[in-house]
Amino acid sequence: MDEKQKAFKRPPRKHTPKGLEILYEDRDIVVVEKINGLLTVGTEKVKENTAHFLVNEYVRKGNSKSKNRAYIVHRLDKDTSGILVFAKSEDVKDFLQKNWPDTRKQYAAVVSGQMKEKEGLVTSYLIENSVHRMYSVARSKEGKLSKTAYRVLKESAHFSLLEIDLLT
Repeated sequence: MDEKQKAFKRPPRKHTPKGLEILYEDRDIVVVEKINGLLTVGTEKVKENTAHFLVNEYVRKGNSKSKNRAYIVHRLDKDTSGILVFAKSEDVKDFLQKNWPDTRKQYAAVVSGQMKEKEGLVTSYLIENSVHRMYSVARSKEGKLSKTAYRVLKESAHFSLLEIDLLT
């Protein structure tokens, strides 16, 4: 088996984290698909039912004394499904986070109805409340600037498929 085949070999089912699908893994990173409803990182109330906890357990292969661990590169909101990248060392995490602003973050979304504008830019200011919910605010002093570009890919009478680029 060559190196490429080894990189794409699925991990043993015994240690695969429940609720996450491992899409890619090598010696430096683990890439998983997170389901909606699962936190990326823990809170005061939720410590174990998070993507980070599950990937960390997987990287440790069930051995809590293992020095192996997963490092958070970025987050997704609890109600968002999508791809998460975890680093297997602090050096890799630092490298990925340093270059994260230059990484294209793209989503597909199905929305109800048809869009009047077939492409555009949504600009708002986001703030996170005490229960880790994100919401928009009108004033820039309260929130963090958010720019999101969208483009309609396909429409039916009742739904639109959008390509969404997170620009900030």
